[in-house]
Amino acid sequence: MNNTLLALIIGISIGFVIGFGVALPIICCLRKRKKHIELEKSISRRAVTVPIHVNGVGSSTALADSNGAVESPRTSEWSHMALWLEGLRRKSVVSAFGIPKYSYKEIKKATSNFTTIIGHGAFGPVYKAETLNGEIVAVKVLDNNSKQGEKEFLTEVLLLGRLHHRNLVDLVGYTAEKGQHMLLYEYMSNGSLASHFNGENHEPLSLKVRFQIALDVARALEYLHHGAAPPVVHRDIKSSNILLDQFMRARVTDFGLSRPEMIKPRLSNVRGTFGYLDPEYISTNTYTKKSDVYSFGVLLFELITGRNPQQGLMDYVKLAAMDGEDKVAWEEIADSHLNGKYDVRKLNDIAALALRCVEDASRNRPSMRDIVQALSKLCKKKHRNHIKISLDAVEEASFEMDRSETEDFPSTKHSNKMRRLHSRQ
Repeated sequence: MNNTLLALIIGISIGFVIGFGVALPIICCLRKRKKHIELEKSISRRAVTVPIHVNGVGSSTALADSNGAVESPRTSEWSHMALWLEGLRRKSVVSAFGIPKYSYKEIKKATSNFTTIIGHGAFGPVYKAETLNGEIVAVKVLDNNSKQGEKEFLTEVLLLGRLHHRNLVDLVGYTAEKGQHMLLYEYMSNGSLASHFNGENHEPLSLKVRFQIALDVARALEYLHHGAAPPVVHRDIKSSNILLDQFMRARVTDFGLSRPEMIKPRLSNVRGTFGYLDPEYISTNTYTKKSDVYSFGVLLFELITGRNPQQGLMDYVKLAAMDGEDKVAWEEIADSHLNGKYDVRKLNDIAALALRCVEDASRNRPSMRDIVQALSKLCKKKHRNHIKISLDAVEEASFEMDRSETEDFPSTKHSNKMRRLHSRQ
């Protein structure tokens, strides 16, 4: 009996050892496979994202990669856009990057069944809406048949969810359901800057207000170029993308074309608005922060002249610059709606700064940081008509530019040409 019991115990022990010996490799194999799968997912996530850090803070948002990379330092178009959009559409998603999500039904009610249209953006109409808590917002509806509209939607949610500045329009909500993509912005009561030049029942802006608008826009671009890592290039600076609040302070909007700046120059499709586009960007298919600087220079001349850049503004400016050497009488092309009520010397100084921004060679253009410094000094500076004022305020800002390739405009019959230009107004 004792022998039988001993044999049974030995048999059970041997069976346990054999079973444990078989199970252990299987368990180790399964755990190893699980870790491998998690590692692959982790690598995949890192491969398709580029963090954007704001002012060195640890917050970041992810921009999808395209594996081919033609448009940004490590990213291009949103190759994983469908996955992002599906994530935004899920019922379980309450908000994205801290931005509230609204239902299609809520937006339909807030816009009185989409009858309160106040404008039209590049990819769809814009409506005025009142949310349940009484907040007035602007709703941009993106064309659901447009792939570009989906890209714009995703870009704005990703960027504006993390980038915050007093001169950027705040994104206050979004909708992504039933094939509809909508973005909710804070409502800007004085509309776009462009509307003030198009005779839409607005009083003419004084030159002081125009220069303050220019400084606001410059500060927004300085933030994008120097306050975000990697730097963000807006790529569509124009008067219709500058909105004005109740105090006529400017905010930059429409980040659908924005991208992180390229670290290594690569070819990209030229995107933007004719009249504001950097000629170097057009010729090389490569955008940089200096592409925004060029567009900002065009915007400055639009503020000075009141003329539409899409109707030959820069040709008009080049003719006015024929006398060259910082001695151009820029007041001759000043907006006639100003009725001569402005400081001539300050206008000439800021026009000279604008001319630097639109240099054909991007390396000759100032940075947005230098532009903010120069504009701040010029806006504070008080000129006296009987004292000859040079361009010291502009020169004091450290532009560090190579002027070797400055365009040489002929200087013949300048006065006659200017008279002919004014006769066309």
